[in-house]
Amino acid sequence: QVQLVESGGGLVQAGGSLRLSCAASGSTFSINAFGWHRQAPGKQREVVATISSGGTIGYVDSVKGRFTISRDNAKHTLYLQMNSLKPEDTAVYSCNAKFVVDGRVRENYWGQGTQVTVSS
Repeated sequence: QVQLVESGGGLVQAGGSLRLSCAASGSTFSINAFGWHRQAPGKQREVVATISSGGTIGYVDSVKGRFTISRDNAKHTLYLQMNSLKPEDTAVYSCNAKFVVDGRVRENYWGQGTQVTVSS
């Protein structure tokens, strides 16, 4: 089992920055894919950014150039640096960790989510 705890959300004005953190504990040795997802009110959850154990990174188009995903393996922590925030970035952001083998998800874990609100 893996436990994920997010922190760093809050209220920020448009154009501002926030850094989200996701601390992982438990049997993290099996995890080979991490990501940040978000869900705005009335909308489906979407993948914001992903990073694999090999360092492959991906972003949804709407955050490219503004958000940066990174991880500190020694601290078992995943980060999302969010710059130039826009009101449309307002959502609950959740950390995700997966164990993927041959393209199939064997284990899938979620954090509790942290609210990010961007005012105009």
